[in-house]
Amino acid sequence: MKRRMGIKYLTVKEAAEMIGISLSTLRAWDKTGKLKAKRDKKNNYRSYRIPEIESFMKRNNLKHPSRNQIIDD
Repeated sequence: MKRRMGIKYLTVKEAAEMIGISLSTLRAWDKTGKLKAKRDKKNNYRSYRIPEIESFMKRNNLKHPSRNQIIDD
């Protein structure tokens, strides 16, 4: 988890684990606009704010998965 200007951001891996999906699914969701990532201006890496992920999960009726459960769309 990184902080920028006091705001906590998750890496793609951390965000995918929080939602319970694969990395490729999360990247596809970013590409299609289903769950957009913030891009780092220096390296163009994707990152996600925890409140945005939690809001997305509520809107889509998703629950926090167990550590062993991964969904791949």
